[in-house]
Amino acid sequence: MIYVTMFISFITSILITPLVKRIAIKIGATDKPNHRKVHQKIMPRLGGLAIYISFIIGLLILQPNSDTHWPLILGSLIIILTGIFDDMFELSAKVKLAGQLAAAVVVVVWGDVLVSFINLPFGGVIEFGYLSIPLTILWIVGITNAINLIDGLDGLAAGVSSIALITIAFMALIMGNYYVVAIASILLASTLGFLFYNFHPAKIFMGDTGALFLGYIIAVLSLLGFKNVTVISLIVPVIILGVPISDTFFAIIRRVLNKKPLSAPDKSHLHHCLLRLGYSHRQTVILIYALAAFFGLTAVIFSQAKVWGSLLVITGLLVLIEVLAESIGLMGKNHRPLLKFIRRYSTAKDRS
Repeated sequence: MIYVTMFISFITSILITPLVKRIAIKIGATDKPNHRKVHQKIMPRLGGLAIYISFIIGLLILQPNSDTHWPLILGSLIIILTGIFDDMFELSAKVKLAGQLAAAVVVVVWGDVLVSFINLPFGGVIEFGYLSIPLTILWIVGITNAINLIDGLDGLAAGVSSIALITIAFMALIMGNYYVVAIASILLASTLGFLFYNFHPAKIFMGDTGALFLGYIIAVLSLLGFKNVTVISLIVPVIILGVPISDTFFAIIRRVLNKKPLSAPDKSHLHHCLLRLGYSHRQTVILIYALAAFFGLTAVIFSQAKVWGSLLVITGLLVLIEVLAESIGLMGKNHRPLLKFIRRYSTAKDRS
């Protein structure tokens, strides 16, 4: 039944995206080019509405059952409305954040989606107590915005989200969490249908409607699949979402180093850096897809490894991320501490 539902959601997304495109143009939900953006002409956004409608139709057909289901539906409605209004009227950062917080609070308070404790790998437990609520809300809002931040090229956010959903569904299947499998699969099919129009050259953007919605659902699903487990397992969703999380992390570092506000926009995100290196629009997107797939595969390997193996994997991954970030200039052209250390060490070794 799930494969039939996925097919219906996929076809629905393909069929209604042109309709959503016409609606976006009619109501003025368009994205105008500026110095920060790659596209050179006015583009309709609001494409996330097609993903959402296809997703809801899939849910109505499959009717997955969980205590979290209706809180998740209500939260997604709040986040979709926030995105629609932002695509139409460009809401202030405070209003957008309020919508994200409201959606997060719904699933945390009503749906009881909480990371309340973790078991340490060598024994012992860390209880979060009252901190579990703000920590969980912070995760949901953080991932929601991380997906939104990478939505800078045609098909980028949709493709990276699809890869994350595939990994989450696969991990949930291994763990026997069939509700997460169902939700992730339906959302995957809906997103792939939209990607048919969104891959370069895009005919429509997903806008904040889509980026916030995908980020929100992915954030909640990752918690449903990995909450209240070992600290090692808790790292799995972080690895799965390695592309948006690392891009957001280095954006924060970059702005701190440059003494700019954390909300200040710039053109030094991962996709901007790759474009500056000479890769084409399509090549850049495919490279980031490959990176997202690498993170997904690493998450699967990490989850199946023993404790020491997991520590080795995470150490190697962190070093690789840092080298990549410094190589392409994610923190700026001059901030490359690890590469400079390696060069100094190599020079000193050659002299000796």
